[in-house]
Amino acid sequence: MKNFTIYLVILVFLFVSKVLGQETFESKAKQIANKIEKVTKEEKEKLKEEVETINVQLSEGKISQEQADKRKKELAEARAVIIEEKVTLAQNELNDLVQQKVDGKIQEQDSAKKHRLVFHWDEKNWGNNKHKDSIYSEKRTTSQFVFAMGLNNTMADGKLQDSNYNFKGSHFYEWGFTYNSRLMKNDNLLHAKYGLSLMYNNIRPTDNRSFVVNGDQTNLEINPVNLKESRFRNVYLVLPVHLEFDFSKPKERNGNTYFRTHKSFRFGVGGYTGINVKSKQILKFEEDDLKYKSTIKGDYNVNNFIYGLSSYIGYKELSLYMKYDLNPLFQDNLIKENNISLGLRFDFN
Repeated sequence: MKNFTIYLVILVFLFVSKVLGQETFESKAKQIANKIEKVTKEEKEKLKEEVETINVQLSEGKISQEQADKRKKELAEARAVIIEEKVTLAQNELNDLVQQKVDGKIQEQDSAKKHRLVFHWDEKNWGNNKHKDSIYSEKRTTSQFVFAMGLNNTMADGKLQDSNYNFKGSHFYEWGFTYNSRLMKNDNLLHAKYGLSLMYNNIRPTDNRSFVVNGDQTNLEINPVNLKESRFRNVYLVLPVHLEFDFSKPKERNGNTYFRTHKSFRFGVGGYTGINVKSKQILKFEEDDLKYKSTIKGDYNVNNFIYGLSSYIGYKELSLYMKYDLNPLFQDNLIKENNISLGLRFDFN
């Protein structure tokens, strides 16, 4: 899990460097990522050799099964500590690199080098470049950083509940990482898009109301205090999956064809499923010239799981995004309210 988090951090830094157009930062970050991968691989190979030695001793009757299992466990723990220490050093290098970036000590590559980049696709071995100036290879699977935001509300009996929740004040936010895999070898139209996201759904009750739990019912009731703000937030960890239609045209260069993504119109249809990781109500009010903020965490009878449909349509990185929960917000409420969101979505390569 720790190594996965480190790679996510590196992906974020690579994204930032690409947006800012500084290739030197990107190359150094990639070196650190390669170092982490190399360290992990080397230590696992050493552990494999040590375990094999123990297996030989066991087969020859020099040690018992209990002694072998104990020794294997000790070796695995020792290698894990070594990996963690070496990865921590690499993390420190990454922190220093970011600080140099912030301080402006890392310069951009000269323009001549930038214009010599050539993308090359080799059907038999796409990891090899046959041209001297080829630096990057095209991949059928790429990754993107996703950020979305917009308006949030609920629907009940097919009607938008904008009288219960402030239309302009209720928002949603989503951020995460996705993989984008081209489904056909020689056609760029169809892509499978899948990943991991955090969704923040906020609704702001109207008419000085807040949510009150009464057994298995969660009701909107008038608060005895004059509220400056009433907000109900649910946070979800979700797995979104979309079939994306990308109309970006392929490019021809040096007699080779390579495909691009997010360079033209595109749209996606799919859905998501996940779990609720947090529900809380935020109330702000003033009393005797003093300002108060109350944050109340609880389950509020909110469904533990979430699943729904989502779709987007746009041009290049920007698209119009809509999502709708198929299961109700609250588990057993007499009135079934389903969350609905509409906003903008950014997919950054």
